[in-house]
Amino acid sequence: MLLFGHIGVTLGVFFVLGIFIPRLKSIINPKYLVIGALLPDLVDKPLGRVIFSSTLANGRIIGHTLLFSLTLLLIGLYLYKKREDIRIISLTVGSFFHLMEDQMWAIPKTLFWPFMGLNFPKNYTDYTGMEYLIRMIKNSFTFSFSYSSISEVLGMGVIVILILHWLIKKFGQSKI
Repeated sequence: MLLFGHIGVTLGVFFVLGIFIPRLKSIINPKYLVIGALLPDLVDKPLGRVIFSSTLANGRIIGHTLLFSLTLLLIGLYLYKKREDIRIISLTVGSFFHLMEDQMWAIPKTLFWPFMGLNFPKNYTDYTGMEYLIRMIKNSFTFSFSYSSISEVLGMGVIVILILHWLIKKFGQSKI
């Protein structure tokens, strides 16, 4: 899943749950939820695919583990208890959603790291480092029918709906 998929799907699930559990909107900060939805990739892609590409060769490492999300949760609970600050808890929820959207249960060696060994699975590709970044940029502008493209379109749709909802709420129906 890519940028719009993670953001849109996470926000969509959050706002649908908010309809059934209204208190959720007061205990989760949507801005930090979005950052959390991207956080595992923001940590792992540069580390595993660019900086340590020759040794790790994997864009799903530390940030894609339950240990990462649980550590964020513990930090978030501590900060909430000390300062009633929900931002880290919101990051945690977004990070956990990311793991579900990436279907990390299919890669238990990564999801349950380090309990199933200290090494991460390697992705064998013929490109690493900067070439990986160039391919990612190129692939972002090339449409192909896949699971990722479906989630990207779905995510974009959710984002458009939420923006329209926000505009209508902010400016009223008669001004749009």
